[in-house]
Amino acid sequence: MSSQNPQQQVRRRRVFYIPGYDPYPPRRYRELYRSEAQAQAEISGYDIFVSAKSGDGPYGWSVNSSQDNERIQTDVEVLVWSDIVRDSMARSIPATYWQLLRTAWVYISTGTLWRLMRLRKGPVIAALYPVGMLLLQLLVAMLVIWGVVAALGPWLGSWGWLAAAAGGYALLWWFRRIDNRLFVYYLMHDYAYSARLRGRTTPELRERLRNFTDLIARALDTDVDEVLVVGHSSGAHLGVTVLAELLRRQPPSGPTLSFLTLGQVVPMVSFLPDAHQLRADLQYLSAQEGLFWVDVSAPGDGCAFALCDPVAVSGVAGPDKRWPLVLSAAFTQTLSAERWRALRWRFFRLHFQYLCAFDRPGGYDYFRVTAGPLTLRDRFANRAPSASRIDQTVSKYTSVHA
Repeated sequence: MSSQNPQQQVRRRRVFYIPGYDPYPPRRYRELYRSEAQAQAEISGYDIFVSAKSGDGPYGWSVNSSQDNERIQTDVEVLVWSDIVRDSMARSIPATYWQLLRTAWVYISTGTLWRLMRLRKGPVIAALYPVGMLLLQLLVAMLVIWGVVAALGPWLGSWGWLAAAAGGYALLWWFRRIDNRLFVYYLMHDYAYSARLRGRTTPELRERLRNFTDLIARALDTDVDEVLVVGHSSGAHLGVTVLAELLRRQPPSGPTLSFLTLGQVVPMVSFLPDAHQLRADLQYLSAQEGLFWVDVSAPGDGCAFALCDPVAVSGVAGPDKRWPLVLSAAFTQTLSAERWRALRWRFFRLHFQYLCAFDRPGGYDYFRVTAGPLTLRDRFANRAPSASRIDQTVSKYTSVHA
């Protein structure tokens, strides 16, 4: 799975992309890749062409690129779990408020919330945002009910009370209907899914991750030069579990195995009391010679635990820890001042910037990583980790055994 040869030329690559908590179909990632790859190619001066995938297997696309006088062919496949996400989001309005109470109780009663606040404020604010907005929406609905009751006064009969309650609920329904602009219910379901089992992986997701492991294992038996696993947002900790299981199964051999995590939110799960398996996977993967793991984030991304070493802050870094190499995408430097101003307050868009074009690309370029002539190891082997990374133990819970 890993080659130690210096500057290994990559001519064929398999990329497995693990999305975050996203209910949308995988074709949106193909269109994002296609449009942003073309934009980056025009900026950086290389050629890249995206076409439909041929054959069976997971949803994906093919990439042909000419970079640094080399031609590279890449097959990208999306490891889909959006159906599980959609099922977890199928909740009524009262059920979502129950999720709010249960999730808040888990994070507050276990002390996890206070520990997370010692890392980065941005993702904690993002976590509190749906709580505050749902309570605000409930308050507005109650004010509507109170207004109807106050207006009708002594003429209010049983039907009037029912009409007032219906008006309040209709307002809550309207808030949910426009959630594609507010992201309140979406984020609430996201955090509730992680907290539902206090950090343990749900049975249906655990089975899906085993399927992902099988797909990657089969790719390592092909004649490609590199197998690259990319985990974005929540997909980062899913990738940790998948690759830890893979490396426990079989010894390193064949193509180079690389792991790229982007905008990770690992502490939201690894800090929970029952996340024993995830912490064990982090500890195991961080010590393996059979892969090269780079973690890229940016302080400008308010939805990620930027520059927080997920192994170290989770309290499971051992003496033989090698990974991850924590690097900054440095949005304020790699985006022009004009583009940074346009994106600065678009928090969810910035959370996807790692998958997009940079108009002032630095050391990190998603399309060179996924479609260029160098392995992840060769591209970043001489890079020092970010000096501003957080690599001290912060989690209250560090056990790797249930």
